[in-house]
Parts: sequence; C-alpha cells; structure tokens
Amino acid sequence: MDKTMKLGPLIFAILAAAFSMSSCMRNTETESTPTEKKKHLEVVLRSQNGDYWKTVKMGAEVAAKEFNVTLDFRAPDDEGDVKGQIALMEQSVNSGPDAIVLAANDYKELSGVVDDAEGRGIPVVAIDSEVESRKARSFIGANNYEAGQMAGQQLIKLVGPKGNIAIVSFKQGERNTELREQGLLDEISKYPTMKVIAKVYTMTDRGTADQLTQGIIEKYPHLDGIVALNEISSIGVADAIQRMNLQDKVKIITFDSTSEELELLQEGVIQATIIQNPFSIGYLGVKNAVEASHGKKIPGRVDTGIKAIDLNNMFWSDNQKLLFPFIK
Repeated sequence: MDKTMKLGPLIFAILAAAFSMSSCMRNTETESTPTEKKKHLEVVLRSQNGDYWKTVKMGAEVAAKEFNVTLDFRAPDDEGDVKGQIALMEQSVNSGPDAIVLAANDYKELSGVVDDAEGRGIPVVAIDSEVESRKARSFIGANNYEAGQMAGQQLIKLVGPKGNIAIVSFKQGERNTELREQGLLDEISKYPTMKVIAKVYTMTDRGTADQLTQGIIEKYPHLDGIVALNEISSIGVADAIQRMNLQDKVKIITFDSTSEELELLQEGVIQATIIQNPFSIGYLGVKNAVEASHGKKIPGRVDTGIKAIDLNNMFWSDNQKLLFPFIK
C-alpha cells in the first residue's frame, strides 16, 4: 500500500483532534469571560438649570466614563417643584436601575421614595442636599452650617462688628437653607451690635430676589450688607444693587460660583462668595453609587468642602481649579 494512503487516516485523525481541542478551548474561554452588562444609574437633580447643576452633571459624566456605567439624568425645571421631583424619582425607581444618585429638593418629602427604592434593592446616594430617610446609603456634599458661618465671617470682615444686614434666602424650611441660616446667625450673634433687620425668601426666582432686595433697601436705607444664600438669590440681589447704584455702599456675600457671579465679583458688585465643589459632588456621587451597586460598603458621609472666594484670591491656581474644574 502507498505510504501516503497509510498516513491519510492518521493525519485526518490528528487534525480532527486538534480542531476539537481548539473548539473546546474557545468555548471554555467564552464561558469563563462573558461580556458583563454595564451598570445603569439614574441621577435625579434639584434642577436642570444653572451653572451649578451643569457642573454637578459634568462631574457625574466623568465618573460614569471612568467606571464604565451609563447614566440617565432627570430634574424638574424649578428647585421649588418638590412634587415634580418626587414624580421623576418614582420614574427612576420604576425603571429598575442599579443605583440612584439624588439631590433632594426637600429633606422630608423625598424620604418616602428613597425608602421605596431601597426596599426594592436599589441603593440611593444623596448629594448636595440631605434627605431624612435613614436608608440613603451616603450623603456627599458641603457642610452647610459651616458654610453659613463662613459667610458671616466674610461679612464681619467687610462691614465690621457693627451694622445692619439682611438675609436673602431661597426656601423656608428647606434643609440647606436652614443650615446656612443657622450657621450665619450663630456667627453674627457673637457681635451684639450687628443686627439682622430683614430676612426674605425668594423661592429660587431671580426677579423675586431683585424686587425683595429693592424693597429692603427702600425700607432700610442704612443697610450695610446682604448675605444671599444660593446662586439665584445671589444674582437677583446683585441686579438690584447695580440698578440702584449701591455697589460702593452695600456689601454682598453670595453663594456658588457661576460665571455671572465671578464677573460681578471682578466688577466689585459682589465682595465675596462661598463656593462648594459641585464637580466633586457629581463625581463622588456616581463613584459611590457604583460601589454600592456592587455591594461594597461606602462612607456614610463625605464632606466635599467649602471656600470663601474674593477678588484677592480668585486667581490663585488652587482656586482656579475649583472655579473652573472643566478646564485643564
């Protein structure tokens, strides 16, 4: 018999065995390293408007890319729309995400839907503003009481230990409002000759803040300073002061660091602003929510810090990173 004919069956058998082993290896490899489905997170913010929330969103998106998760953002048009935010939160819960990041518009009213989410096995991480529910896994944000104290310290530096001041806040009974107010009032109480002669609430409306500020000045022409406790109130107060040409007389302490506020700071309309770290708040919110979705233990509280910015220090390199976190 020809040698080639004798070797034929043997070569075929070897090739068949090799092919079979290769197939088994491929199947084993496929089974041992399946493609893992990306985690999906819902992010429910207080508002979809304003530079502050755009920066929070930016931080969240950077974290989502880094930790390979997908995000859906939801937010009412107005921070005062508590019922609207509850409805959006319910939509997020019903969509069955792996975790939820929530900036609550109301400390008490959002607690029920947070409890519901946790009851369904969906971890909730609170950012920027706390929520009453004990089931929220973590709070990530600034210490608002200390922020109020810092605003008071800045005001005393500008006005002195004696004077008449007004507080322009955003929503009565709102958790961040209460903490900032209390910190501010406790700081001012150290100076018996410093008097709070007016306190108003703007419901986060710029025009209302403008009108209320004008009304305060008309009633109390010897006003020395104003502390505005959030972004929208801050801009509204500045509008009134500019229009009434009082920027050299009435000192303004504001909150947050929108582009408009920083411009007003350079123009001398605003004298100082208390800034948070919205980029880090968004970033750490997603980071901790991802870890919670994997069953990892996360810190119950993360203080993202506050800082007082004025014309003297706004151009320091460290402060520029806080004011413009999206610029490399």
